[in-house]
Amino acid sequence: MTTFVDRVELHIAAGNGGHGCASVHREKFKPLGGPDGGNGGRGGDVILVVDQDVTTLLDYHHHPHRKATNGQPGAGDNREGKNGKDLILPVPDGTVVMDGNGEVLADMVGQGTRFIAGQGGRGGLGNAALASARRKAPGFALLGEPGEARDIVLELKTVADVALVGYPSAGKSSLISVLSAAKPKIADYPFTTLVPNLGVVTAGATVYTIADVPGLIPGASQGKGLGLEFLRHVERCEVLVHVLDTATLESHRDPVSDLDVIEEELAQYGGLDDRPRVVVLNKVDIPDGKDLADMIRPDLEARGYRVFEVSAVARQGLKELSYALADIVATARAAKPVQEATRIVIRPKAVDDAGFTVTKEADGLFRVRGEKPERWVRQTDFNNDEAVGYLADRLNRLGVEDALLKAGARAMDGVAIGSEDDAVVFDWEPSMSAGAEMLGRRGEDHRFEAPRPAAQRRRDREAERDEAQSEFDGFSPF
Repeated sequence: MTTFVDRVELHIAAGNGGHGCASVHREKFKPLGGPDGGNGGRGGDVILVVDQDVTTLLDYHHHPHRKATNGQPGAGDNREGKNGKDLILPVPDGTVVMDGNGEVLADMVGQGTRFIAGQGGRGGLGNAALASARRKAPGFALLGEPGEARDIVLELKTVADVALVGYPSAGKSSLISVLSAAKPKIADYPFTTLVPNLGVVTAGATVYTIADVPGLIPGASQGKGLGLEFLRHVERCEVLVHVLDTATLESHRDPVSDLDVIEEELAQYGGLDDRPRVVVLNKVDIPDGKDLADMIRPDLEARGYRVFEVSAVARQGLKELSYALADIVATARAAKPVQEATRIVIRPKAVDDAGFTVTKEADGLFRVRGEKPERWVRQTDFNNDEAVGYLADRLNRLGVEDALLKAGARAMDGVAIGSEDDAVVFDWEPSMSAGAEMLGRRGEDHRFEAPRPAAQRRRDREAERDEAQSEFDGFSPF
């Protein structure tokens, strides 16, 4: 059974916003007390949070579909709908979030780091919020906006200070078991380690983490064996430790050639040239291993490597190795620049940015794309003529009609607002603005108008009487 997963594809969906409510307040002696429809609640977000207690993506491998709760619709008496609950997804430290195209969205390092992977939909406005001096009794409300749905890829890169690399059965798991409290599986056959093991080492005042990577073989960077699958786990390490087997039973292998092969695979993988290297000659407790170590050590030191002879089984040379690694890690940490406060980058829009675009496609269809027009369309109830007229007013105020005219659109040309998947298509009328004005005073009810002052009513009656009298004086029966 799989117990370790370091790469998954996750299908997430944020919560939908609740619909707004269209309601009119009614009570005794006040049957039309004005609009009182409440707003819909916001949909819940999908949030990734780094949790130190989580070390694998196994849970998301078994349950890849995750959805936040929806917002509740509004109600009468100005009652707003309840917001949807955010969905918190814990991920291991070192998780990289990518979209379906491989573009990195977030690199999550550090306890508590948060990333909103899916934004919840906005709640629709109720008719009370849509009321204005010109539209005193709207007979419609806005729909809730759908939550963001997307496919993301989570990839785990182990956060460790030291990485042990080498051929299968070189003794990496044995070494990490004696340097730390980790208890990896150890056996006398290749590829015993199927997942990276992580341990914590204390050397003097320095505490660092050490990881062993499943055995590398020639061609690992191209996908042979398990190397390519786990090479990403060495990317964040401060120092690479080559564990070389000085007592291998394979006649075609020797420690120096093993080192050259592993270095070639690391070079093919890329991005690790600047990491300091340390060479560990393991299994020197075996007489042949000790002789071979003494023979090749001068050659390795001539190449610039720091060489340590150890035996994980006999626990020889471990103290010197652990303290040397602690010095390298401490030096690397001190060389890192002090982390500055989070910088917020503000990219203002261009002065000529209208907030939308109009393009004419090959089939003659005019397509309107933009955050506001597409959101307004999603929030419109097209079964309500008044809501459609309100949408027309908003689009006209934004300048969509003028842009269509400049793009060459004519009466009855097809216009689509949105992407090809969920666009709203209609036949355009150039007189949209005039039509909107003719339909204007939508939602107004003269019963809600403020009474005119007595003097104004008297002047209006006198003007009506004078008009009637002038028509009578000009009337002749002959």
